Amino acid sequence: MATNRETLDWLFGQGHIDLRRGAIFDSVPGAMPEDFDFGRVEGMMLGLAIGDSLGNTTEGQLPAARAAAHGEIRDYLPNRYADDRPVGVPSDDTQLAFWTLEQMIADQGLVPENVARRFTQQQIFGIGKAVSAFLASAASGKAWYDCGAPSAGNGALMRIAPVVMPHLRTGTTDLWGDTALLAVVTHNDSGSTAACLAFVNMLWQLLQMAEPPDPVWWVEAYVEVARDLEVGGYTPRGGEFEGFSGPIWRFVAEHVPAAFEAGRPTVDACNAWYSGAFLLETVPSVLYILMRHAHDPEEAIVRAVNDTKDSDTVGAIVGAAVGALHGRDALPERWRSAHLGRTGASDDGRAAELLADARRLWRH
Repeated sequence: MATNRETLDWLFGQGHIDLRRGAIFDSVPGAMPEDFDFGRVEGMMLGLAIGDSLGNTTEGQLPAARAAAHGEIRDYLPNRYADDRPVGVPSDDTQLAFWTLEQMIADQGLVPENVARRFTQQQIFGIGKAVSAFLASAASGKAWYDCGAPSAGNGALMRIAPVVMPHLRTGTTDLWGDTALLAVVTHNDSGSTAACLAFVNMLWQLLQMAEPPDPVWWVEAYVEVARDLEVGGYTPRGGEFEGFSGPIWRFVAEHVPAAFEAGRPTVDACNAWYSGAFLLETVPSVLYILMRHAHDPEEAIVRAVNDTKDSDTVGAIVGAAVGALHGRDALPERWRSAHLGRTGASDDGRAAELLADARRLWRH
C-alpha cells in the first residue's frame, strides 16, 4: 500500500491534482512542544462546531435580512431538528470535520480512501453542490482521487482543521501532504487546496501562540503560502469588485488590507465581496473578521454569523481559528453547554467522545 507521500507524488506526476507543488511541501512545521495544551485543539474543533451551529439556522440570508428577522444573533436560535430548542446542532461543516476525525482515530492517521468512504455512509445536512458531485462520483465507482469536483467552493476548507491532530507529536512535512490529499477528496481545485494548506499552516502557528498576532499577520500568513500554490483564476459573482480576475490570494492581498485600513465595518466589507460559499468570498471574509476581532473569540464568531451570507461556514472557519488561538475554555460556556455535540441526527455527545479519543491518541 502506497504511503500518502507516494500517493501525492503520483497525483502530481499524473496531473491528477490541480495545484502547483509549492515550497510548503518541503517545509518542516516542527512538533508541538512537550507542554502543549491539547485544550487548544479542543478549542479549534469546538469553535468550528459552535460557529457552524450559531450560523446554520440562518445560513444563506443576506445580513440585512437576517438582522431584520432576528436582530443580532449571539446565541443559538430555536432549531427544528432539536424540538425547537435553542441548542447547537450540526450542519455539513461539523459533520464532515468530525467524521474526518473519527476515521483518522480509527486508522491512527489519515487514509484518504477511508475518509472518502466515511463521507458516503450517513446523511449530510445542508450538503453543497461540490460534495453532492463527489457523492455521485463515488457511487459510480470512481477512485477516491478522481471524485473531487473542480470547485472553488468552501466545502474542503470548512472541514480541514482536524488534519493537524496526527502530526502534533511529529511535525514532519507529511502534514502538508495529508492536507492536500484530504482537501482533494471532495474539491480538486487549486484555489481550494491552496486555501486548505494556507489555513492549516495558520492553525499550526495559532495553536502555539501565546497572544493574538498583529492584524496584518492574517493576510500575510495566508498569502505567503497560497501564492506559491494557486494556478487558477477567478472572478467575483457580485459585490464591488466585479472587474477583478485572478487568483484568490491576490484578491486577498489587494482588498482585505485596504478595507482594514479604511476602517470598514465588518458587515460592510463582507458585503463588498459578497461573503458567500465561493472561496473568493469566504476567504476574505474570514481573514477580515479575524483581523478585526481575533483577540475576542466571542465577538469574532458573532460577527461571522451575523455579517456574512454563508454564515455557518464562515462561522465554522473563524471558530476553528479563534478556538486554536485561545483554547476551549475561552469559548463562552453558554455556547459549550448548550451544544449537543452531534455529528448526525441524534448522536448527542459524539463530538466530545471523539475529542477524548483524540486526546488519548495524540497528545504528548
